[in-house]
Amino acid sequence: MKGHIRQRSRGTWEITIGVGRDPQTGTRKRHFETVAGSKKDAQRRLAELLISIDKGSYAKPDPRLTLGGWLCEWLSSYAAIHCSLRTVEGYQFIIRRYLMPALGQIPLNQLQPQHVQRYCADALSTGLSNRTVMHSYRLLHKALNDAVKRGLVARNVADAVDPPRPERKEMATLNSDELSQLLDAARETPYYAPLYTKAHTGLRRSELLGLRWCDVNLDMCTLSVAQTLQRVGGQCIFGQPKSAKSRRQVALTPSLVLFLRKYKAEQEANRGLLGKPLRETDLVFCHPDGTPLDPNTLTHALGKIVRKAGVSHIRLHDLRHTHATLMLEAGVHPKIVQERLGHSTIATTLDIYSHVLPGMQEAAARSFEELLEKGRGKNVGKMSATADSQIRARQDSNLRPSVPKTDALVR
Repeated sequence: MKGHIRQRSRGTWEITIGVGRDPQTGTRKRHFETVAGSKKDAQRRLAELLISIDKGSYAKPDPRLTLGGWLCEWLSSYAAIHCSLRTVEGYQFIIRRYLMPALGQIPLNQLQPQHVQRYCADALSTGLSNRTVMHSYRLLHKALNDAVKRGLVARNVADAVDPPRPERKEMATLNSDELSQLLDAARETPYYAPLYTKAHTGLRRSELLGLRWCDVNLDMCTLSVAQTLQRVGGQCIFGQPKSAKSRRQVALTPSLVLFLRKYKAEQEANRGLLGKPLRETDLVFCHPDGTPLDPNTLTHALGKIVRKAGVSHIRLHDLRHTHATLMLEAGVHPKIVQERLGHSTIATTLDIYSHVLPGMQEAAARSFEELLEKGRGKNVGKMSATADSQIRARQDSNLRPSVPKTDALVR
């Protein structure tokens, strides 16, 4: 038998399995592991170990490696390589603030589904939102998946946990009149140009502030999203777009093209006064000396402008939502909106902006009805014309002289 279980004390079980022989001495090697819980928990863990041995994925677990230790290692070995700096910063906050205090001291090979389920329940009871708990659960699930790949654990215990569903938030957007009112209030501020551009393109904040003049083609009326500017660790850092779909071209409205031409001419004149000619690689939206704008500064400035304009409260990111909503309400195909926003799939666009779909469905139903009415009109016309021709044909036949019938053919 490859393994067996024996009870050490009440609620504690010891698993013993054979893991082969030492290639040098030929002696048998065994793995010992203590499991706290019921006998079923110990049997489940024994089955996991035996399966990992059969698959050849068994690796001797380090009893000193805790979940907290693995999360820190995962941050440096995986997240730092595959994720953006902004994302890594968010992961660090979730691990330090939520996961480490609740689960960090548990040995990685002894983590059980009930530990994760209890964490979710306790986090919700302390007042955390469903969305925050869901984010921490997804991070933990991803880290444990990588632990399985490395052979540190036999299975991802988070698979057996039902996380809370995030509550859908009501999206804050402006209508066309409110948007014009907001932009009028921003006209006399230094932030009118980036806010006007964001409202007309739907760019993310990082994409907007990372935009360079070489990325803007005013002759072709397009701009290209090629780099981003984010605030990470108190510093403004340039990076790559969020995803492959985020690296895209966005068509400019005619009014935005005229605005940017005038804005560029003013920027060239101001740079000339400072003795720093405007270069194509310079940022479009920046301080007068060419240094980057702090992303948080633009966010805080919008809050003041919103209060001054007297419109409903919105965040900077809600200007992106406003742009998409107005385009969908104007009848623009969701696929075009997806490409403008840089969403990975059209399903993402339809899910986020589902609040616009009821009105679009009503318009579609009316359009369908109009098509049917046109079809009915054509059919009625055809039927009337056919009936008239049949009546005329019968009248003509009645006027023709009758021809006597013969009983046989004359040969």
